[in-house]
Amino acid sequence: MSTLSNEQLKEVVKETYTKVADQSKEENESSCCGSGCGCGPLDEAIMAEDYSTLPGYIKDADLGLGCGLPTQFAMINEGDTVVDLGSGAGNDAFVARRYTGFLGKVIGVDFTEKMIERARANAEKLEYNNVEFRYGDIEALPINDNTAHVVVSNCVLNLVPDKHKAFSETFRILRKGGHFSVSDIVLEGGELPTKAKQAAELYAGCVSGAINKDEYLSIIHNAGFENVKIQKEREIIIPDEILRANLSESEMKEIKDKNIRVLSINVYAEKPTSKTQKSKKEECCGVDSNCC
Repeated sequence: MSTLSNEQLKEVVKETYTKVADQSKEENESSCCGSGCGCGPLDEAIMAEDYSTLPGYIKDADLGLGCGLPTQFAMINEGDTVVDLGSGAGNDAFVARRYTGFLGKVIGVDFTEKMIERARANAEKLEYNNVEFRYGDIEALPINDNTAHVVVSNCVLNLVPDKHKAFSETFRILRKGGHFSVSDIVLEGGELPTKAKQAAELYAGCVSGAINKDEYLSIIHNAGFENVKIQKEREIIIPDEILRANLSESEMKEIKDKNIRVLSINVYAEKPTSKTQKSKKEECCGVDSNCC
C-alpha cells in the first residue's frame, strides 16, 4: 500500500465529510460507523459526546461528529471573538455564540464546501448575524493576526497532515492572552502499524492521523503556547470489525500486544501576553527557519 501524500489525505477527508454533510445525525449513527458502511468516518457513533444539554445547542447543526465538548471547557466570555476550526454544520459555533452574546462574534472555518453551505443555511435560518462561516484550510487560516480571544475545535486537528502549521496558525490568529480549547484524538503506548497509518478510512475516521499524546503536547509547546493542560481525557474503543476491515489479524494483535490506546483529550493552552515571548523554534533558531 503506497503512502498517501498530504494533499491526498486532505482529499480523503474532504470527500468523506462532503458525504456526511448531506446526512442527518440519525443517518450517521444508524450506519455501521458513521457515513454508511464504507466505513467512515468513525467518530460519529463511537467517539461523539452528547451536546443536547449545552446552552445554544441547535439540533440541525449537530451531525454527530466530534470526540468531545470543547466549548464546554473554553471559558468563553460575553463579547469575545471565537474561531471554530473545522466548524462543520455549525454545531460548536452556535454553542459558542450562546456564550459570546450579541456583542461577540463567532467565525467558523471549514474546507469542505458542503459543510460551509449547510452551516451558512443554518445561520441564516436562525437569523444569527454575528456568526459567519469561511471556506479555508487550517494550515493557512483566512483570518487576520490577533483576531480571536478564544479558539475551539472538535476532533479536527488530527485530520490536518501538518499539525505544526495548524498550531502555528492557531497561535497567529489568537490575541495575546487568548487561549484555545480543543478536543482531539491521540495515542498512548506506541505507534499504529504502518498499514493502519496508511488506511484512508481510518484517517478520515480520526484514528490513523492521531499521534502520540506527548508528541501532540510538545507541538503545542513548540508553537509558543504556555499553561498547556489536559482538561478531560477518556479512552475510545474502536470495534474489532472496523479494525479488521483495514488491518490483518497480525496487525490487530500488534495493537493489542503493545496496549496501544486511542484517547479523546480536551486540551487548553494560552498565548503569552509578553511581547518578548518567543516560540521554542525561534529560541533555538533565531531567524533561520530551517535549522530545527
